Amino acid sequence: MVPLKFLLSLSPIGSPILRVAPPTESGRSPAPERVRLTGRALAIGAVATASMAAGLATASATAVRHGRPAGRRRLAREVARTVVRLGPTFIKAAQVLGTRRDVVPAWLCDELSVLQDDVPPMSVAQGRTALREVYGDQVDEVFAAVEETPVASGSIACVYRATLPDGGTVALKLRRSGIGPQMAADLALLRRGAALVARLPMFRGVPVREVVDNLCDSVLGQVDLGREGRDLGRLREDLGSVPRVLVPRVHPGASRPAAIVMDFIPDLAVDTAAQCSRAMRRTFAASTLTVVYQMLFINGFVHCDLHPGNLYFTRGGQVVVLDAGFSVQLSERMRELFADFFLNMSIGRGDRCAAIVLESAIGVSEDANVPAFTDGVKDLVARSYKLSAKEFSLIAFAGELFDLQRRHGVAASPELVFPLLSLLVVEGTVRALDPDIDFQETAKPVLNRALFGIR
Repeated sequence: MVPLKFLLSLSPIGSPILRVAPPTESGRSPAPERVRLTGRALAIGAVATASMAAGLATASATAVRHGRPAGRRRLAREVARTVVRLGPTFIKAAQVLGTRRDVVPAWLCDELSVLQDDVPPMSVAQGRTALREVYGDQVDEVFAAVEETPVASGSIACVYRATLPDGGTVALKLRRSGIGPQMAADLALLRRGAALVARLPMFRGVPVREVVDNLCDSVLGQVDLGREGRDLGRLREDLGSVPRVLVPRVHPGASRPAAIVMDFIPDLAVDTAAQCSRAMRRTFAASTLTVVYQMLFINGFVHCDLHPGNLYFTRGGQVVVLDAGFSVQLSERMRELFADFFLNMSIGRGDRCAAIVLESAIGVSEDANVPAFTDGVKDLVARSYKLSAKEFSLIAFAGELFDLQRRHGVAASPELVFPLLSLLVVEGTVRALDPDIDFQETAKPVLNRALFGIR
């Protein structure tokens, strides 16, 4: 696959792709918002048309030579390449859309869900510009020093090591200059496009607008660093009772809507766990799962993106949770339903699991086959319940569940999808730490507290 950094270099983040429209006959310029959206739509259309035309031709040739599955995989890769060329909004949106296996084919989800926004960091000049935009003349009052080379980089923000006036060392997460307006324009276009697609006969009964609205809200939440700072503070409070878990403290007085200032945690490395003993790795696995279950079943406030980079381990045995940009608040009803779903899945009651999915669904098509869906879920739960801990796979379970929903016309609520997403994202990390861990048994103590108040 072509490296993302190379593809991004073809359409740099923050590059001037829009042009100011000429004045109208009356001498007045069109509305700025309309100009921005029209220009961005033309840019998106040009990139997408060129990329996908080449992609379809390549995928068709691959299908002829190697068969339909190979052609689909090739097409999915071309879609991913196109998404990367369109920039950070579409990367983030595709990552979220890649979780919606109830409405998007699995072969496309597999490619979208692993997209990474691995982009070059801001240059020294760009970092200075972003810092001035956020803090203005107050920068010297807020910080004694800010290092000019970031310690981490993403498509939306970069992280810098900084020093407060009292000498405390902090991490400064600083939003890229100009990223907010561009992403707002992109999301506005996505919403408008969804409204048009929803009218097509082939999408009747599919909750296109609901899915895209939820997707856009999720992406927009990752741009608002003020909200992320509050969410990180919420996670720190919620997880404070979980042993061996650390969430950095946020400094609200130094933070801004486009910047988060938090405690700097030194010596974080993605390979720390690999260098620890087997017993320590098993402890890491159990602690990580307990973190997710605490969020899902007790607090209802869920970090949906605990991949390596947002999840670290220390040699002292702590699990460190970072970057709360993709976090969602479940309604009390959905928190209870999901806990009920997971408990019944762990004891083999497939009929109740099917009923919960149907009860929480945001759409059931006119030609939905509810009895067939219920029978399918019952069979899936019965087979999964009998598997050993090593054989059970949440990814396989969720994939088959979403396939049943798609085939039988049942559209899952995003509120049900996000809890599953948080588990799917973390499963690979947990399995690598402890291949024998039992996801269902580990959940039972937390489920008992959530559903029955058993301490």
